[in-house]
Amino acid sequence: MNSINSECVLSKESEDIPPFYVMEVLESAKALEAQGRHIIHFEVGEPDFPTAPRICQAACDAISKGLTKYTHSQGLPALREAIVESYYKKFGIDLDPGQIIVTSGTSPGLLMVFMALLEKRDEVIMSNPYYACYPNFVKYLGGTPVFVYTNEANGFALEPETVRQCMSPNTKAILINSPSNPGGHVMSSENLQGIAEIAEEKGIPIVSDEIYQGLNYSGEEHTILEYTKNAFVLNGFSKIYAMTGWRLGFIISPPDCVRALQKIHQNFFICANSFVQEAGIAALNGSQEHVAEMVRVYNIRRQYMLKRLLGMGLEVRKEPTGAFYVLADARKFSSDSLELSRRILHEAGVAVTPGIDFGNGAEGYLRFSYANSLENIEEGMNRLEAFLEKELEG
Repeated sequence: MNSINSECVLSKESEDIPPFYVMEVLESAKALEAQGRHIIHFEVGEPDFPTAPRICQAACDAISKGLTKYTHSQGLPALREAIVESYYKKFGIDLDPGQIIVTSGTSPGLLMVFMALLEKRDEVIMSNPYYACYPNFVKYLGGTPVFVYTNEANGFALEPETVRQCMSPNTKAILINSPSNPGGHVMSSENLQGIAEIAEEKGIPIVSDEIYQGLNYSGEEHTILEYTKNAFVLNGFSKIYAMTGWRLGFIISPPDCVRALQKIHQNFFICANSFVQEAGIAALNGSQEHVAEMVRVYNIRRQYMLKRLLGMGLEVRKEPTGAFYVLADARKFSSDSLELSRRILHEAGVAVTPGIDFGNGAEGYLRFSYANSLENIEEGMNRLEAFLEKELEG
């Protein structure tokens, strides 16, 4: 009897895609926990707060009412109207609900935007360090990420003149992220304005990932839409409403690009979950007191973690004032962030993300998330400090 060769031939793109190290650290930490180890988690960028009860109730009510069918491919009109209203309240910006495409999280939204924009060898300018998945979106679609190495003293922010120097005839978009992952920094209005002017001059759009909007602890927050209309904004409910597992996000698109994005959404995703969209309406239209309380608590944790990290010899040259991350320079202890993070996990029982996950511009750094209780942060900092003291002695 002839045997059937069941080995599949994978695409080069799937073979070449790098691992997402933060998830590998999480999975290793979970394996240690299964063996009985107690692990303190600073690796994952996920709120430790529960979703507000009224938001959960809205989803339950929608299910009980049978609101479980397909919706309009751009999302429920009431949700799109609520998103428009929220941007008007925060920034005084007039949007049309027709500019909104509701998605199952911001990652599908980002994929859709790049599917709409990119041809083979088109270039997307982005900072280095960067959120780990950004270049993978671009490369998987045949584009080329162009990295701008940034300065920690400026919060690893893209600066207009360095962006201008990286422009080429193949540049198709500029990607920005504020508040940022991994650095937790907020771009200044001057930088946003300058980059918007360059994009307008060159006739290319800005793609702005604003998923951490609202998690801001100092100064004003901004959206790129204050400075240009030629922008695709990615935002959602995961971080600010502690709804990561609900998978609900949205794109704000220039009007003339909506139809292309809508067709992509229809073909590849159909629509976002109907009852989850109902929960999104409740999140935006109800009291924001739980959001304000989360931000208050995050800020206490941020200040405590920052003080402890600096005290044990890790360097942070500009105070992070957004999201829930600290990116600290650990090169005093090791230039190999992946190996250092593995040792910290196995020897100290503390899970942290290696800087190399965010590009070679962050090699030697470690990212810490303070989306954890103050009690756990204190215990994790104590363990880390003891580990690093041994390193210096050793």
